[in-house]
Amino acid sequence: MARTTRERVKSFINNRWLVFVAAMWIQSCAGIGYLFGSISPVIKSSLNYNQKQLSRLGVAKDLGDSVGFLAGTLSEILPLWAALLVGSVQNLVGYGWVWLIVTGRAPILPLWAMCILIFVGNNGETYFNTAALVSGVQNFPKSRGPVVGILKGFAGLGGAILSQVYTMIHSSDRASLIFMVAVAPSVVVVPLMFFIRPVGGHRQIRSSDATSFTVIYAVCILLAAYLMAVMLVEDFIDLSHSIIIAFTVVLFAILLVPIFIPIATSCFTASTDPCDTLEEPLLGDQQGQDPGQSTTPDHGPELIFSEVEDEKPKEVDLLPAVERHKRIAQLQAKLMQAAAEGAVRVKRRRGPHRGEDFTLTQALVKADFWLIFFSLLLGSGSGLTVIDNLGQMSQSLGYDNTHVFVSMISIWNFLGRIGGGYFSELIVRYDTVPEE
Repeated sequence: MARTTRERVKSFINNRWLVFVAAMWIQSCAGIGYLFGSISPVIKSSLNYNQKQLSRLGVAKDLGDSVGFLAGTLSEILPLWAALLVGSVQNLVGYGWVWLIVTGRAPILPLWAMCILIFVGNNGETYFNTAALVSGVQNFPKSRGPVVGILKGFAGLGGAILSQVYTMIHSSDRASLIFMVAVAPSVVVVPLMFFIRPVGGHRQIRSSDATSFTVIYAVCILLAAYLMAVMLVEDFIDLSHSIIIAFTVVLFAILLVPIFIPIATSCFTASTDPCDTLEEPLLGDQQGQDPGQSTTPDHGPELIFSEVEDEKPKEVDLLPAVERHKRIAQLQAKLMQAAAEGAVRVKRRRGPHRGEDFTLTQALVKADFWLIFFSLLLGSGSGLTVIDNLGQMSQSLGYDNTHVFVSMISIWNFLGRIGGGYFSELIVRYDTVPEE
């Protein structure tokens, strides 16, 4: 039976791909920290800072980008849209005040106060990351690697996108870049923040998901290649302003392409293939369950969730949706019967398993958490040092336009994160590494 327009609109609003695309757009403005190399020369010259003082501002920026426990805590208490709103306000107040000081509209503050403003402004980025990643992981429980890689990749690409927008504005006032850093995230985040939420993505698994991810990856590669080409052309050739505007319009058109995925899945796929959107039977409905809260044998069919996962052959996930549901249901019925007869002893779980939601206290006692913590702590320093001092490095080599180098770092960072998410998912899914 054909679906009514109202049903199609409701399906579109609650489509997990719509949430994912909105999160991609928000993340494209979340990489404001990468533009510090472009705005630092303006701050240095306007406030007569030396390199040591500027480095302290860079440290404050890095701390703001790294201290995300407050954003994580608020995302557990508040809805995700509220966390995004807090991040937008922080970004606007922090960098907006810096812009007022640099342009002489506000009195100059001591260095420690400037560090606080930079910290507050850049800390808003953690709210964008947290909300986007939480919604993405909850809506795509079977594709966490690609989702995290794509979303973090767009955060890295934000520097190149905002640099191109600044080039289009063609402002002679170099401090206007700071104003754009303060305002642009709010302009994007506020209209989209109500779309970022869990929508029961485990009930929306379709056989077309692999094709949808392929389209997203194609858009990512096209976007990176286009930005790289535009950046080189604008650097080597003196283009007219109308051509630069045309380049930017094409950039926005590429960014809009992924919206056709939720449109297609809402208006066409569901109506032609109703059996393709069945819920994974062993996932249950855990939307209202607190992180780290495990099921017990008193909860009916969910008592053997972990046993089904342990016994399920890995090739089951590769079967068509109907056959996959049938095989899982058969295995689940056998295990439930065996458990009722006493042949199988159901394991009582003391906390979440790997891949499930953890509270902070549960994560702190896990080796995985500390491995990730120290890997990021020790592995991110060199890249942040280059980003923080990119403006001074390029000027020392005789380049006045630092945006080219900012864009180049953003583009390669983007590709690295996209590739990391893609290949990590391949290793986990097909080689079962790491194993539980």
